[in-house]
Amino acid sequence: MSLADYRNEYDKFDLPEHLLTADPKALFTQWVDEAIRLQAPEPTAMSLSTVAPSGQPSSRIVLLKGYDSEGVLFYTNYDSKKGHDLAQNPQACLLFFWPTLQRQIRLEGTVHKASAQASADYFASRPLASKISALASPQSQPITRVALEQRRDEMTAQYGDNPPCPDNWGGYYLVPTQIEFWQGRTCRLHDRFVYTQHNGQWEIQRLAP
Repeated sequence: MSLADYRNEYDKFDLPEHLLTADPKALFTQWVDEAIRLQAPEPTAMSLSTVAPSGQPSSRIVLLKGYDSEGVLFYTNYDSKKGHDLAQNPQACLLFFWPTLQRQIRLEGTVHKASAQASADYFASRPLASKISALASPQSQPITRVALEQRRDEMTAQYGDNPPCPDNWGGYYLVPTQIEFWQGRTCRLHDRFVYTQHNGQWEIQRLAP
């Protein structure tokens, strides 16, 4: 079978208007909770797209760590490529795709850093190996495997069981101004609804698939 001939029908769920919530946070929370409860693979994984000063976009997977009044939260190295992109252009997009549920959520908006205290508190809750990795990895920089493991061993020897939160590591909030919910339907007549914020209020529109 050629790639052009591959087909997959979407027939598990629908998204009628009466299931929409006035505030997209409620529907977002419901879908994330359902992805976890129904054991969708990597339910908190989301694709983060940023744009470099040259205009070149790039995407990578990060993990959802919270969604509250400040926005959608993830953590990373501030000196990474995405960190440099966001320092120059804080506009970004997050995309969730749950194939087993045939659903997507896309969030567009502006990104800002979480507080240093919030980042330190979350860092303290991570497993020790994850803390050491954050200290050892010069994220996005060229490195050999041997050098990376050597840095890990050095950080372990230096900090033991109580490594500090690095100054160049922490949280980002994406504050959404537009959120689209996509539910796959049969015959490619998918349900798509976009929430757009205007003057502090959310407006809802159905979009053609």
